[in-house]
Amino acid sequence: MESRDIILRPVITEASTSVMDDKRYTFDVDLRATKTQVKKAIEDIFDVKVVKVNIMNLKGKLKRQGRYVGYTKKRRKAIVTLSDDSKEIKLFSDK
Repeated sequence: MESRDIILRPVITEASTSVMDDKRYTFDVDLRATKTQVKKAIEDIFDVKVVKVNIMNLKGKLKRQGRYVGYTKKRRKAIVTLSDDSKEIKLFSDK
């Protein structure tokens, strides 16, 4: 897999934006991606130095629409910690 195929999107929540000051960023990643692949992909795309990668598998939630019952998509979330001397990742534009 290529780097752009591994990293799907950044996760922007209240909790994830509060830890961005500590150089910890949260991304949705491919379900088959490993920690080393995520580390290499983040370093290639954003040109930063990654210290640690934590990965979580999230199950789909049970949803109902009338009498029909199903689950949302399962996903894989990675929390990436950058080194102190690396630059920050710009997720928002300055405009």
